[in-house]
Amino acid sequence: MTTPLLGAAPVLFRPNVAAIILNMDNAMLVAQRSGMKTSWQFPQGGVDTGETLEEALYREVEEEVGLKPELLQLLDRKGGYRYEFPKGRLKYGVYGGQEQVYYLCRFLGKDRDVNLDHKCREFDRWRWLKPEKFDMEWVPKFKRHVYQRVFKDFFGIEK
Repeated sequence: MTTPLLGAAPVLFRPNVAAIILNMDNAMLVAQRSGMKTSWQFPQGGVDTGETLEEALYREVEEEVGLKPELLQLLDRKGGYRYEFPKGRLKYGVYGGQEQVYYLCRFLGKDRDVNLDHKCREFDRWRWLKPEKFDMEWVPKFKRHVYQRVFKDFFGIEK
């Protein structure tokens, strides 16, 4: 996190959840951002008022990749991952970044259960990928340090 300027308002971080979904071969589900051919990421999203972290996780995963909660087994959870939006951008006029909790999940379904066709389609494509094959160049620079920590914390991989 960058240090705010003297007298500047502190950055507010929006609560956010992200899902690392592993298939039975321990490959991760990653998805390509709509309209961004070189941007791949995990499903993620903000926590709505009144929602628990797990409720937000299940909602976001279903909205973004169509997976029902019963197709996921929660294996692990780690939090405190923060990033600031670039160029002072604010989300909802107040949030200068996001604080994420990552969940490691086992996928219990079939590939046909993945469905990107939702009202606000966020992804163009998806695929299974071994953690060591993930390329940090696919992640926007302002989020890259979070992904590096996540790969180290969950997989022991230095990226």
